[in-house]
Amino acid sequence: MSSNGRTTVREVMSSPLETIGSDATVREAARKMREKEVSALVVLTSPRAIVSSTDVIEAVADGRNVAELQVADVMTTDVETVTPDLYMEEVAEMMTTYGIKHLPVVDDDYVGMVSSTDVTASRS
Repeated sequence: MSSNGRTTVREVMSSPLETIGSDATVREAARKMREKEVSALVVLTSPRAIVSSTDVIEAVADGRNVAELQVADVMTTDVETVTPDLYMEEVAEMMTTYGIKHLPVVDDDYVGMVSSTDVTASRS
């Protein structure tokens, strides 16, 4: 915990960050999430993008062929990001406001990921 008793993103974020290319298949993304035990991957594109387990589930539920479907077809672009020194209360507010569960952590470059699970854990 920081000196003021509040938890920062730096203290709870997942790092190193797990990434994937936009030309990878959705199946490859799902396998990587399972292997790395994460529920979202940063997609190495500009503007910033993310693919989450929810994106994968929606593609499967829609009957799309995830073995051929590319990450670029399901990813979320122009994602919100946070800095490592942001307080978790602010992260929780952002997630609620934007209806999201993952925020890439950026400090000049990507440095990690913070999730709604991290928010919940930081409150205990």
